Amino acid sequence: MTLEEIASIDREVLFPAEVALILQSDPKKIRLQVKEDKEKGINSFPFPTIRIQTRTQIPKRPFLKAMGYEEPKETKS
Repeated sequence: MTLEEIASIDREVLFPAEVALILQSDPKKIRLQVKEDKEKGINSFPFPTIRIQTRTQIPKRPFLKAMGYEEPKETKS
């Protein structure tokens, strides 16, 4: 999965499995790190993370920005 494909997802949040493909990591490790961070009141990632009970989500736009992705400028016809 590429950043362009992530950008085209029709949701405002991403799941660890999607983010893991870009970070070349394991989704389980991402979920565990987010859990540990929330317990300590910190964030180890360069983008915000959300944890609701056992669910982990990552806001799409801040993630893309942290990864250096810039959305293409729309041209007026």
